[in-house]
Amino acid sequence: MPEQPPITGAEYDRLREIRENTTNWRQWGPYLSERQWGTVREDYSANGDAWNNFTHDQARSRAYRWGEDGIGGFSDDAGRLCLALALWNGKDPILKERLFGLTNSEGNHGEDVKEIYYYLDATPTHSYLKMLYKYPQAAFPYGQLIEVNRQRSKLEHEYELIDTGVLNENRYFDVFIEYAKASAEDILMRVTLTNKGPETAPVWVIPQLWFRNNWSWSEGEARPVLALTNPQCVNLDCPDPYIGSYHFYYEDSTTPLFTQNETNTPRLYGTPDTGGYYKDAFHEYVIAGNQTVVNPSGTGTKLGVLHQTSVGPGQSATFRVRLSKNPQQEAFADFDSVFSARIKEADEFYHQIQTGITCEDEKNVQRQAFAGMIWSKQSYHYDISRWLKGDPTQPAPPKERLTGRNSNWFHFHSSEVLSMPDKWEYPWFASWDLAFHMLPFSIIDPTFAKDQLRLLTKVYYQHPNGQIPAYEWNFSDVNPPVHAWAAFRTYQIDRKYNGGTGDVKFLEEIFHKLLINFTWWVNRKDEKGDNIFEGGFLGLDNIGAFDRSAPLPPGYNLNQTDGTSWMAMYCLNLMQIALELARFNSVYEETAIKFFEHFLYIARAMSGEGEHNADLWNEEDQFFYDVVHRDDGQTIPVRLRSLVGLTPLFAVMVLPADLHEKFPNFAEHMEWFLNHKPKMANLVSRWTVCGKGERRLLSLLRGHRMKALLRRMLDETEFLSDYGIRALSRYHLDHPFRMNLDGPDLCVKYLPGESDSGLFGGNSNWRGPIWMPMNYLLIESLQKFHYYYGDDFTIECPTGSGVYMTILEVADEITKRLKRIFLKDEKGRRPVYGLYPQMQDDPAFRDYVPFHEYFDGDSGRGVGASHQTGWTGLIAKLMQPRVDIAGEFPCLSKEELEKLTRTSKDPKK
Repeated sequence: MPEQPPITGAEYDRLREIRENTTNWRQWGPYLSERQWGTVREDYSANGDAWNNFTHDQARSRAYRWGEDGIGGFSDDAGRLCLALALWNGKDPILKERLFGLTNSEGNHGEDVKEIYYYLDATPTHSYLKMLYKYPQAAFPYGQLIEVNRQRSKLEHEYELIDTGVLNENRYFDVFIEYAKASAEDILMRVTLTNKGPETAPVWVIPQLWFRNNWSWSEGEARPVLALTNPQCVNLDCPDPYIGSYHFYYEDSTTPLFTQNETNTPRLYGTPDTGGYYKDAFHEYVIAGNQTVVNPSGTGTKLGVLHQTSVGPGQSATFRVRLSKNPQQEAFADFDSVFSARIKEADEFYHQIQTGITCEDEKNVQRQAFAGMIWSKQSYHYDISRWLKGDPTQPAPPKERLTGRNSNWFHFHSSEVLSMPDKWEYPWFASWDLAFHMLPFSIIDPTFAKDQLRLLTKVYYQHPNGQIPAYEWNFSDVNPPVHAWAAFRTYQIDRKYNGGTGDVKFLEEIFHKLLINFTWWVNRKDEKGDNIFEGGFLGLDNIGAFDRSAPLPPGYNLNQTDGTSWMAMYCLNLMQIALELARFNSVYEETAIKFFEHFLYIARAMSGEGEHNADLWNEEDQFFYDVVHRDDGQTIPVRLRSLVGLTPLFAVMVLPADLHEKFPNFAEHMEWFLNHKPKMANLVSRWTVCGKGERRLLSLLRGHRMKALLRRMLDETEFLSDYGIRALSRYHLDHPFRMNLDGPDLCVKYLPGESDSGLFGGNSNWRGPIWMPMNYLLIESLQKFHYYYGDDFTIECPTGSGVYMTILEVADEITKRLKRIFLKDEKGRRPVYGLYPQMQDDPAFRDYVPFHEYFDGDSGRGVGASHQTGWTGLIAKLMQPRVDIAGEFPCLSKEELEKLTRTSKDPKK
């Protein structure tokens, strides 16, 4: 298989400078949130009602405490100085400064952004960025979106902006926002508006530059200053030496407006108006025509440069600004040439990344997926100790906060750039989301990927007890333990990126922190010490009949198949890391054997042969289930065919044939253990065959159970959709699952798209849709199984079709179906746009691709958070040609590699 040639060029050189700490090309980037209001950080209520404590209506007038938001926002990595775009069409009731969406109680399926925008391009150093925002020329239908969605039931689709009719006759502006860097501290912003409608339309364009308010929370904090120096330049002076002085340039026919980034207390709280300048001044100036609200002296902490124009049908207008550390004699002389150079360099970078991809549409989708990953970085600030206790100059928070959300995470202090699931619906990190994000990031920027994974194990993130914080709404909840998997996969991809040299220091550092986390899991989630894990939430929000994070009724407890399977996978991941480290330090072989043994104890418990029979495998149904245990000894299998029962496939590893040669101590201990634990020996395939080049399989599944699970998974009447693997078997469409645990009847029915359940706010839905991360793990697991079984092992795919495939071909088939969600079909349509013909057929929409949170299990249309590139960005990794097999299996010979990548086409095999 051909090796991908080394990446070269200007963007690679910038990445190398970051890696070598010579130039901080990432100091500036797309680090602004799209929604700071309604977050936990800004919630100072007694009851934890973040959505109503800080609303969208308040956002334009109330200074944020912990972050900032804006349209197409750009900032330094500390989030101190921010640049973003504001717009007005002459009809909106408010200035369009931030993206609008529904709160959790307003949407019929929970919170949801109600704007149309796309991330189109980005380089990993942010040397070039491009996004598109579609801005209606009619008044934005804020009230209509709220009221119609409130009236809709959970059985109906969400009411979207395109449903309101404001985009009819193409009466909107395409607003392209681009950034280019002339140097690491010289940022160019270009805004291009195109009138897509049939008539000339007015528009007010206001690039805004402001300092995050860091001075209102403590006495004596120095305040930064923006000051007009000449008609086309504003100087910035920040007391923080990290920012220091900058210069902001704009062109003629522009009106500079100054105010303070301060809360408008008269508007919000009815306090006396003392004549101050407030955060919402530009709203009052532009819409109400009140010129007294801006500072005539030309100073402040917030600046807006106002352009007013009209754009004819089909015509465009361009607006340019520049923020530079060094003074510019002619700020716009080289402006367009810098953009041209950066765009060319971005094309060269991705041309090399996409070597081997022949389909132009696939290249377009992958590049936009990468762009979404990069645009979704955010400067994230959250000091829980101070958040709980309050600020010296502000009213003390209610005492209930000290026993409420995240109150036992006093140590937590974040002030870094983090990869977010989505910067509107989920503008806060989630640990397992972030782990999945790093796989596509590893392809384009492995240094960033390693830094992000390392970050969550730092002492100011990881709890002293070893737990990794789950997500902002509840750090103490439990996400699947995929950090070790992501760390080793990132290490492997980075090793290939660096010509075969792995970052052992990174792997060793993160391994030691994960040992602490593993101990937390064992101590906290294996309640009976029987190697069966409860886990709780584990990300699978609505997949069950009840909330697994909440206690069951008295007298009941739950054994979780997925919790136990995740821990088996965790054991194998840590064992794999330990063996890799043992290549450089043999002491790690002892640690590897510890995880080898622990995996076998878990496998034995799941098989039903342990001291405590878990009964997770149901022989009648040939499937794994959660099991409810009663205090009287009765067991009740939760016979719900879902992803829970497929997670045992994730725990698989193949030991190399030359184990004795590479790891003699590990091999010796392994054989001693298996000789003295003969029942355990049956869980390791071919372990007694020595000197014949045989590899050994570690898996929760022997051949029979694996085949049984695959038959279910590949059945198109159950899990296999045209667009990937469903979260719930379609069998439950006509056969809903029901159970009762001394309370109300519980029911789960297959739902391909939106949820009809109120669990976790009702917006999270595992009852049918296709989720990219789970599909991705299934694909990787199948590839590992094929590495062990080879081409001689085939299975019918789809079940009942009469077509037989190797396991590798099955993995490729699922990959093809997942890619089908985003790619044009034979009619030129993308399933992701299922409900909207305009988006399918209109050239102004059809080649812009959203990356939703999940996808309809029957049609492939996008569902959930509409711009959550996050883990759905894994599609970029799946679209990457499989050229890294040698890096993942370094023990293979050339002949074995060729066999592994060869596919069988004989349906009789």
